[in-house]
Amino acid sequence: MSGWVDLYPLLVLPSWVPGAVAGIISMYLIQRVIFPYFWADLRYLLKVLIYGLRVEIYRLQGRIFTVLDKFVKLAEKQPHKPFLIYEGKVHTYRDVDRKSNRVAQVFLHHGALKKGDTVALLMGNEPDFIHVWFGLAKLGCVVAFLNFNVRSRSLLHCVSSCEPKILVVGADLLGTLEEILPDLQKDISVWIMTKDSTFSSVHTLLDKIEAASEDPVPVNRRSANNLKSSVLYIFTSGTTGLPKAAVISQMQVLKGAAGLWAFGATADDIIYITLPLYHSAASLLGIGGCIELGATCVLKKKFSASQFWSDCQKYNVTVIQYIGELCRYLCSQPVVIGEIICQVVISNMRKIGQIQVYKLHEDMWTLFFPFDLIKYDFQKDEPIRNKHGWCEKVKKGEAGLLISKVNAKNPFFGYAGNKRHTEKKLLCEVFKKGDLYFNTGDLMVQDHENFLYFWDRIGDTFRWKGENVATTEVSDVIVMLDFIQEANVYGVSVPGKAGMASLILKQNTLLDLEQMYKQVVTYLPSYACPLFLRVQDKMEMTGTFKQQKFRLVDEGFNPATITDPLYFLDNSRKAYVFLTKEVHEMILSGKIKL
Repeated sequence: MSGWVDLYPLLVLPSWVPGAVAGIISMYLIQRVIFPYFWADLRYLLKVLIYGLRVEIYRLQGRIFTVLDKFVKLAEKQPHKPFLIYEGKVHTYRDVDRKSNRVAQVFLHHGALKKGDTVALLMGNEPDFIHVWFGLAKLGCVVAFLNFNVRSRSLLHCVSSCEPKILVVGADLLGTLEEILPDLQKDISVWIMTKDSTFSSVHTLLDKIEAASEDPVPVNRRSANNLKSSVLYIFTSGTTGLPKAAVISQMQVLKGAAGLWAFGATADDIIYITLPLYHSAASLLGIGGCIELGATCVLKKKFSASQFWSDCQKYNVTVIQYIGELCRYLCSQPVVIGEIICQVVISNMRKIGQIQVYKLHEDMWTLFFPFDLIKYDFQKDEPIRNKHGWCEKVKKGEAGLLISKVNAKNPFFGYAGNKRHTEKKLLCEVFKKGDLYFNTGDLMVQDHENFLYFWDRIGDTFRWKGENVATTEVSDVIVMLDFIQEANVYGVSVPGKAGMASLILKQNTLLDLEQMYKQVVTYLPSYACPLFLRVQDKMEMTGTFKQQKFRLVDEGFNPATITDPLYFLDNSRKAYVFLTKEVHEMILSGKIKL
């Protein structure tokens, strides 16, 4: 009994303790309801801060440890770990390192490349894309990723805009090369990923790679002078028609590579990359992110909705990359057992189709990713400014233009060889005198939970199958036909935004659907070919003499409400066909796949 008496003072708690406990529990419950993502966001921000400090320490020490440097170290540390898995074949870290060394040796002895020279790369998703990219980077070259869907005049523009010394072309893109070879600048040396060639002026690369040494080239060839030095050109369609080469710096590569790590992926993850490597999502976030983790990636030649989940199950995929269009295609597929069994973590999302931004930490978010949504005039195609000349932020639930602050911590390096386009992407004096913002061209909506949704593109672009389609580029190709007077191109909801062209025919001519089909498939990327045609008697214009698009977009492609002749691009028949009410219904129901 005396023992209980001795413990009694310990069992009697001070009067304030129950109240404190109740307060803590109440605060926890309030946080869970009002700020449900507080701890997840805090952990994420701390990771970003630590990564930033690490980069800054390297900079202050005069050391720039690039993503390529890390890959070379990993090839020494974990040589036998799978780096790439492609069509069932495993390529270890050592395999890729040595193959890229061979590429570097070939161009070191045959290519006459200097450090800082640009090399354009026209290849699809395959291991040799990585080998050539890394091999050229080991020589200190700037690599320009060309969109392999781009054809003819647009492709020539892309090549000339980045002024490469060499153009490297994949074996499956020799037909595309043949289209541009006669008009290619004579001072550009062309190399193809084959052992022999039917082109007299073209060099073969595969045979030389097989004969080359695996020895590494001198480290000083790849060493970076500073974090702002250019390392890649990645093309974007923009809003002005032809693609533009965005300059990517060492710092941007480091930031992109940190993405998967920041979202919680680890070295044990297996990352599934189905997006094209010429996009930053696949190359910087995917391949670069895999290197930052020391993980394994499964590379797909081309996205396939029907094979997606079976691939994930086959390769034990734990992380997939997400873009807005991807989920729509996956959701349209029949449910399969692999989809149920497969345990995937989806990167870049905490709500399906949304980018999570947390209100309490908005100031900390903007420290690393400074952005705002501002009011936009869709008729005038420009930001709205108040009577004082300043832009205004939109309210929750309203669509606004996504802009990002440009400063020393968040620089914008512009587009290669095009000062005018670089300047057009910048907004000056937005909220106060002297400030500067980058215009993303994306319209977004932020809901009351502070999630961001993609809404649309501004200007003469729309997004289809994950690609930005420049309407002016499409209309320029169409009006080359001798029976077309004018073409007005825009996106219509299907769901997603598919291309439609309103046409005015020249007098005393008829619409030649066969010629129309040949023209668009020859000169346009597949995603840019208009799915619908509408023939009108006259083209409506705005008060500023621009083509009127808003009413046409609203009217869509419904033959029940549109009296003008309508046509549909039937890929199964490789032709434009008359758009009937039955075809329209089959498109909307999903029976016809777009």
